[in-house]
Amino acid sequence: MPVPVEARFWYLRALGLWRRGWASLRSRGLAATWRRVALQFRRAPAASAALYAPEPAAFAPFALPSSGSPRASIVIPVYGAFAHTLACLRSIAAHPPGVPFEVIVVDDASPDDSLEKLRAIGGIRLHPRTRNGGFIVACNDGAAQARGEFLVFLNNDTVPQPGWLDALLRTFDDHPDAGLAGAKLVYPDGRLQEAGGVAFSDGGGWNYGRFEDPDDCRFCYLRDADYLSGAAIAIPRALFRQLGGFDTRYAPAYYEDTDLAFAVRAAGRRTLYQPAAVVVHDEGTSAGTDLSSGPKAAQVRNQRVFADKWGDALRGQPTPGREPSPALLHRGQRQILIVDEYTPRPDRDSGSLRLVELMRLLIEEGAHVVFLPSSGKSDDGYTRALQALGVECWHAPYAARLPAWLREHGPRFHAAMVSRHYIARELFPLLRRHAPQARLLFDTVDLHYLRERRAAELAGDAAALRAAEQTRALELELIARADATFVVSDAERALLAQDAPEARVEVLSNLHRLAPSGPGFAARRDLLFVGGFRHPPNADAVRWFAESVFPHIRAVHPDIRFHCIGGDVPDAIERLAALPGVHIHGHVPDLQPWLDACRVSVAPLRFGAGVKGKINQAMAHGLPVVATACAVEGMHLRDGEDVLVADDAEAFARATLRAYDDAALWERLAESGRENVARHFSIDAARAVVRALFLG
Repeated sequence: MPVPVEARFWYLRALGLWRRGWASLRSRGLAATWRRVALQFRRAPAASAALYAPEPAAFAPFALPSSGSPRASIVIPVYGAFAHTLACLRSIAAHPPGVPFEVIVVDDASPDDSLEKLRAIGGIRLHPRTRNGGFIVACNDGAAQARGEFLVFLNNDTVPQPGWLDALLRTFDDHPDAGLAGAKLVYPDGRLQEAGGVAFSDGGGWNYGRFEDPDDCRFCYLRDADYLSGAAIAIPRALFRQLGGFDTRYAPAYYEDTDLAFAVRAAGRRTLYQPAAVVVHDEGTSAGTDLSSGPKAAQVRNQRVFADKWGDALRGQPTPGREPSPALLHRGQRQILIVDEYTPRPDRDSGSLRLVELMRLLIEEGAHVVFLPSSGKSDDGYTRALQALGVECWHAPYAARLPAWLREHGPRFHAAMVSRHYIARELFPLLRRHAPQARLLFDTVDLHYLRERRAAELAGDAAALRAAEQTRALELELIARADATFVVSDAERALLAQDAPEARVEVLSNLHRLAPSGPGFAARRDLLFVGGFRHPPNADAVRWFAESVFPHIRAVHPDIRFHCIGGDVPDAIERLAALPGVHIHGHVPDLQPWLDACRVSVAPLRFGAGVKGKINQAMAHGLPVVATACAVEGMHLRDGEDVLVADDAEAFARATLRAYDDAALWERLAESGRENVARHFSIDAARAVVRALFLG
C-alpha cells in the first residue's frame, strides 16, 4: 500500500489532468486537445542504437583521409593483434571525423606481421620502434611526432563510433577550462564499460557504470571525472608537453591515465567525461585481464606508486567499497533539482529559453543541476542538449515513477524548483516528505491566474472567469507553502504583494545573452512575429494583427510582408497565409537569419501575463519592437525610447510604420532595447537572486 502522501500525489495528478483537459477543450477545441492527450500518454521509445562495426574481410591495402594541418593527432600504439588494429583503422576510414586530423600509428616492435601490413595502409604516419617499450613509451613517442593542436590517444582494440572525435574535441570548444576529455567506452556486446572513472582514497579505481546500460540517465551527461581511461582520451598537445607526457614510473602501463588526470587538475584544468563520444573497446585484447600475472600485474604495483605520489589529493576521495552514485559523484557541489512538465525547447518558446539559461547560470556558479520532466519522457535532441551542458536528465524507462524516484534521490538536493502550479501541487507534498532538507522553490513561469483572468475578460466568458479564480486559489496556496516563489516581473511581484503579502516573492525574469546587433536599417525589410501556438495569447495576437492591423500597413506599403514563426500552428492560423503578404512559417530551428533580415518585430498581444521573451529576444539582437501595453508590462520599457506601444488596430499600424520608415527612430529603438536587456534581463542581472535562493 502506498503511504498517504504518495496516494495524494496520484489523486492530485488525476484531478489535475482532468481539470487541464477541460480547460484545453474550452480554449483549443476537441481535435487539438485530443492530440495533446495522445502526446501525454505516448510511450517512450527505446533509446539504444546499433553499434557500428566494419564488415569482416581479408586485409587489402586502403587509405585513410588525412590533413597536412591537423587539429587532432590520433596516436594509436600497436603491439601485435593486427585484426583489431585493422578494424580500428577501417572504422576511422569509413566514418572520417569532420575535424582535420592525422593518424600516427606507433608499432611497438610487434611480434607478428603488423608492421608489414601497416606499411600498405595509406594516409597514416607510421612510427616503427625496434624494441618493445610498452604502452607508455609508445604513446609518448607518438605524441612527439604529432602536429595537431590536440593529442588523441586511441587503443588499437577500439572501434570508434561515427562522430566520436568531433564530440570529443567539442568538449574543449564548449568548456575552455577543460584539460582532458574522455569517451564513453562500451563493450562489443553493447554493455557499458566505463563512463569515466572514480578514484578511491587508497588509490583504487572504479569503472563507473561497468556492465550497465550505456543509455541509462546516469551515464549520458557531461561531467567531471576523477580519471578517464586512456583507451580514448584527448588533451591539448601543449598541456601534455607541459606535464611531461605520461609518467614513465608507471611503465610499461597502468595508472598512467589516472595519473595524467590528476596532473591535469593540479594544473588548474578540468577532466571531463564526454558521453557523446562513443568508442567500442575490446578490453584486455593485448594485456589480458589477470591481475596476478602478465602485463596486468603492473596494475597492482602501480596502484601503490600512484597512491604515494597523489596521497594529498586522494584524502578527499571516497573510501573504498562505496558503490558510486550520482549523489556521491557530485558530493562537493550544491545539487539542485528542477522539475517542469517537459524538457525545455529553447528554440520554441521563451519559457524554455529562460529555464535553460537558468540551468547554465547554476552550472557556471558551480552547482550540479538535475532535471526531471514530470511527464517522464525524454525529448531526443533537447534532452541531449541539456546533457551536453552537464545537466543530469532523468526520464523513462530509467527513472522510476516520481514518488519512488524522489524517495531514492530526494536526500541529495540542496534546493528543488518546481515550475507551474499544476505540477507543484502534485510534487510539493512528496518533496517535503523525501527532501525535507531542500529549499522548496515555486516557479510560476507567469501568473497563470492573471493570464486566464485577462483572457476571460477579453472574451466576456463568465465560466472562464470562474476557472481563473480557481487557478488563483491554487497558485496562492502553493505560494504560501513554498519557501520562496519566482515571478518574472515587478508587476507580478506587486500584485502578489497584495494577494499573498506574507510570501517571499522574488523576480527571476527572462535570461538573455546579448548577440551582435546584425545588419543596419537599410539592409532589412518586413515584419516579424515569433511565438509558439500552444500558448493561446499568441494565436489571438497573430489573428488580430493579420486581420485588423496588417491591412492598414499594406495600404501604405503594399510590398511589406509579415513573417509569422512558431510551432504547433493550428488550422485557424494556417488559413491566414491566404491573406496578402502574410507568411506562416511554422517552427524554424534557427531564428538568426530572421532576426538579421527583418526590420521590425511586432508583439500584438491582447492578453497574457509575465515577461515576453519574444520582445527580449528581438531587443537582444538589436531588432526594434512595436507592442501592446499588455505585452510590455513589467519590462521597464519606455514608449518612444525603447519600444513603441499601441493598443488599437490603427494606432498599432501607425506605430509599426513609424519604426519601419524612420531610420533615426529605428536606430534609437535598437540601441535602447539592447541596453534594456543588458540592464534587466541579462545573466548578470539574475546572478544575485540565484545565488541567494538556490545556493545560499
